[in-house]
Amino acid sequence: MTMRTTDRADALVLVGDRTFERRSFELPETGDDDGLLRIEACGLCGTDHEQYTGHIKAPFGFIPGHEVVGVVERVGRNAAARWGVTEGQRVAVEVFLSCRSCPSCEAGNYRRCERNGTATMVGFVDVDRPPALWGGYASHLYLAPDSMLLPVPAGMDPSFATLFNPLGAGIRWAVTVPETKPGDVVVVLGPGIRGLSACAAAKEAGASFVAITGVGPRDNPRLAAAPGFGADLVIDVTKQEPAAALKRELGRLADVVVDVTAKAPKALAQAVSVARPGGTIVMAGTRGTAEAPGFNPDHVVFKELRILGALGVDYPAYEAALRLLASGKYPFAELPRRAAGLDTLEPLIKTMAGEGDPDIPVHGVLAPETGR
Repeated sequence: MTMRTTDRADALVLVGDRTFERRSFELPETGDDDGLLRIEACGLCGTDHEQYTGHIKAPFGFIPGHEVVGVVERVGRNAAARWGVTEGQRVAVEVFLSCRSCPSCEAGNYRRCERNGTATMVGFVDVDRPPALWGGYASHLYLAPDSMLLPVPAGMDPSFATLFNPLGAGIRWAVTVPETKPGDVVVVLGPGIRGLSACAAAKEAGASFVAITGVGPRDNPRLAAAPGFGADLVIDVTKQEPAAALKRELGRLADVVVDVTAKAPKALAQAVSVARPGGTIVMAGTRGTAEAPGFNPDHVVFKELRILGALGVDYPAYEAALRLLASGKYPFAELPRRAAGLDTLEPLIKTMAGEGDPDIPVHGVLAPETGR
């Protein structure tokens, strides 16, 4: 084992609603089965600003951030063999950990790992749990033995590579979970980075027609970008009702509806209305409320709809996402991106939450060494 007694990690700890504390932690001891990552970039997810504003609460302080890309700084002998990585290699980090041996993990459903599950998700672990470095808002991330790593294609910029997470979500939510088939009509609710990713994923799966919705001026730039990601129709729901717009365009409703909206309780009713009888709805965005204005459960019965919840992504989707990013087929590199360092992150989080600068980037990134 090795111990770096003088090296320390810098991190932002979320200790309450809208309250970060800058802290320093001693880098942990590592052995044969674990490792340490030097974080180069951490993408900002809708979950991040929901944690920041208190829509998603925790009874403890924690280091947020789960879209992590970095360089393996230390790795034990057994861990290197398990992960298939070497020191100095750039990797992406899976959000969920896997014991690789419980029934859920053996079945490929490692998000329900009996030893881990949601309790050890990257970016949502009690900072008082040693060695503290469990999230991406830091200079380093501890790689526990159950971690899962994905090699990043050679030469790929780390900030760009953080898109592995939202694009992986688009692949799982718009294709894998609903079992989207060639020729399907797909409607995506919400034009954020995951919505645009879902459009691209659906097109890659052979969808014959893809539509995406947004709300008013804030979403107009994203809707304007959507055709580059495979969208055949963009719908501003303040001007058009989605089901009516789709019927005018195609004369039919959607086979698959993917709801990636956040804090949008009306979206469920829209999803039900735009789905064809016998269609599938995937709910992946969180409401932040138990209310669902306009939702009539009878419509689910009359249409015989299949409604599926989707939590997180999985390793195969992340692998496919990194390949698709490397291909350059879709203009992910051209999306408006804004990066911030640890000392300048809070204003960017506020902007992403709609509380600051009205010019909201599609892709926000923490780069820990920026401004240091």
